[in-house]
Amino acid sequence: MEELKYRGFNKTAVVTLVSDRPFYEGRNNQGIYRYFREEYAIYGQIFKPTGPLKEKEFSGFDDTKERLDLLAIDENGNLVIIENKLDDSGRDVVWQSLKYASYCSGLTKSDIKDIFQKYIDEQGKNEYAEKVLCEFLAVEDFGEIELNNDDQRIIMIAANFRKEVTSTAMWLLDHNIKIKCIRVTPYELNNQIFLDTEQIIPIVDAEEYLIKIANKKQEELISKEKNQTRHTVRIDFWTRLLQEMNEKSDLFKNISPSKDNWIGCGSGHSGLAYNFVITGNYARIELWINRGLQNENKELFDSIYSHKEKIETSFGDQLDWQRLDDGKASRIAYWLKDVSVFNEEDWPQMINFLTSNMIKFEKSIKNILRDVFKK
Repeated sequence: MEELKYRGFNKTAVVTLVSDRPFYEGRNNQGIYRYFREEYAIYGQIFKPTGPLKEKEFSGFDDTKERLDLLAIDENGNLVIIENKLDDSGRDVVWQSLKYASYCSGLTKSDIKDIFQKYIDEQGKNEYAEKVLCEFLAVEDFGEIELNNDDQRIIMIAANFRKEVTSTAMWLLDHNIKIKCIRVTPYELNNQIFLDTEQIIPIVDAEEYLIKIANKKQEELISKEKNQTRHTVRIDFWTRLLQEMNEKSDLFKNISPSKDNWIGCGSGHSGLAYNFVITGNYARIELWINRGLQNENKELFDSIYSHKEKIETSFGDQLDWQRLDDGKASRIAYWLKDVSVFNEEDWPQMINFLTSNMIKFEKSIKNILRDVFKK
């Protein structure tokens, strides 16, 4: 079992099957639910748990006495409903999962943040939901985070699944409902519990193919008309910026417009990129330093910082030097505050700021980078 290796058991060991019902029930947070909180993951899918969602925490539960087992967020900001069946039959788990997914479909970003903050507080952690979510989703501005904007995902967990459950799950998957069935078998070794997890739907090797088929069917039903969303706004903005930038410089000549709030190009040195960044609150140019290893990034930042005065004199203004000691990467930035990409009246000012200063920025630092990398 992979988890045994992860826990340091590299030699042959005798493992006892656990059949104790309280384990499945998760009493005192020592049972199965504990294995899908904190840093645990299922088949490489990362979830930041919000914890159990009680009826009083969401109006969709007002007329019921029901609660789902675990509510989580995946790396794309989608809600994940994790339903664990207490017995070994897996019956009714599909209906329960679909019902809870419908309840959660109306959760706003503010609702999710509040639920997560309550969970953090109950765990006695001195953390803020907004900051944790930003770090988890690798987005620096909470205003830029999109939560629950796509269909919810469902993960069903049971010791065994009946044929009617697997048949229904396959039908849902074929109709582009994001659903997985995970069979879990707990084992005990030296008073430690280990889980053997097996994804039975969709079959791991065929998962990508099945998802592509389902997506193709779904796309055929979607209207080709575009709605004006933040993605289309960004694409329009980047299109206009790149047109102007390419008239002034070849630096971003091979870069295409993106739906993201940043675009970047290489600096000629591995792991260093020149980025444009836009949000609803500011615009920014930056040199992003991330060569993979934290120590290497900080040493490189320090080497560049030793030329701070020369760089800023050439650039013509002070720059924002962010070593970011707690993070892996570092950045050197220059900002324009109080502008919004979602206000088209700000676009001329933002585009002029970004293009003109990126050209000056690159010229002021490229020779320093060359000298630093020669050492």
